[in-house]
Amino acid sequence: MAIEDLKNRGMERADVDKRRKAVEEITGAKLDNVSSYPFEPQAAAANIENMIGVVQIPMGFAGPVKVNGDEAEGEFIIPLATTEGALIASIARGMSVISAAGGARVKVFRDGMTRAPVFRVKGIDHAAEVMAWVNDNPDKIIEAVKGTTSHGQLTQIEFFPNGRSLHMRFTFDTGDAMGMNMATIASEAVCRLIAENTGAEMVSVSGNMCTDKKPAAINMIEGRGKTVIAEATIPKQLAEEKLHAPVHAIVETNTRKNLIGSAMAGGLGFNAHAANMVAALYLATGQDPAQVVEASSTMTVCEEVDGDLYISVRMPAVEIGTVGGGTKLPAQSEALSMIDCKGAGKARKFAELVAVTVLAGELSTLGAQAAGHLGKAHADLGRVKK
Repeated sequence: MAIEDLKNRGMERADVDKRRKAVEEITGAKLDNVSSYPFEPQAAAANIENMIGVVQIPMGFAGPVKVNGDEAEGEFIIPLATTEGALIASIARGMSVISAAGGARVKVFRDGMTRAPVFRVKGIDHAAEVMAWVNDNPDKIIEAVKGTTSHGQLTQIEFFPNGRSLHMRFTFDTGDAMGMNMATIASEAVCRLIAENTGAEMVSVSGNMCTDKKPAAINMIEGRGKTVIAEATIPKQLAEEKLHAPVHAIVETNTRKNLIGSAMAGGLGFNAHAANMVAALYLATGQDPAQVVEASSTMTVCEEVDGDLYISVRMPAVEIGTVGGGTKLPAQSEALSMIDCKGAGKARKFAELVAVTVLAGELSTLGAQAAGHLGKAHADLGRVKK
């Protein structure tokens, strides 16, 4: 049977097996490990096309870590999936220091998923007319959104005219879903309404000012998904005993590396390796791994306050969900259960734990670099012993 005949044929295990065998015949590769998985393929029907099996990533944990959040309160064991040796050990060290210092404080400051369509207009006067119509007809726009979702709500529209292009940035409250699909479908409905009443023509439902799955200053400034800040104060003695570096050295490392170095490089993330922690936690819990890009726009700040170390991370684009998407897959659902973030009413709690995990990883890595121990840690933990 030709491989074209097997595409999207079905999600029964027999269908998956047929596709895999066809791929083996064409490529000459043996996919024995890919074929081994404990759940029925139908569980992934909404997550993948042309399924031939699974790729398994080792999962471990870091913690417990003490968290003093608005939603996350207490001690948590954090699930992390990675192939990078030394990563979980480093996060775990940071968590132990934070817990010994009394825990991390964390808060969600903003919450809204964005979609930014672009319209073709006749010129700047037409752009102004379209903007005026949108501002004058909020009830009609709200009704258009309600016709597509019972959960999402449009909370803001921003305008960015540029010649014969008119970009609009819609912000939605998407509840406990990450909400990208919800925002896209609702935005299309609003754009049809605008086009019918103004003559503006939608070119794309995404005009790249959202900005989705790409680094962008607008996300750093205005946020996308959840904007979260986590902080901790590490006593001087604890920093020296556990991180093996004086407070002033950690502060200087952060300033010269994360702030000055990132600015000189033109970076949009001012951190040591926030993407590492985010990727491991997203993979473990069924989040969209492409949105690690936006989460890497994290800024890490360190200060010496009365001799102690104050450290914080600002994460302007934590795009996560506790319902829908990959969260329904069996293993990922179990991982969310580990942190009591499975299901409705848990998204803000989960976002707080993401930020605390990044805080721990940043603290540990800055300590290792300030002490000159980073290379040794990777040599000891990240390599197979001969």
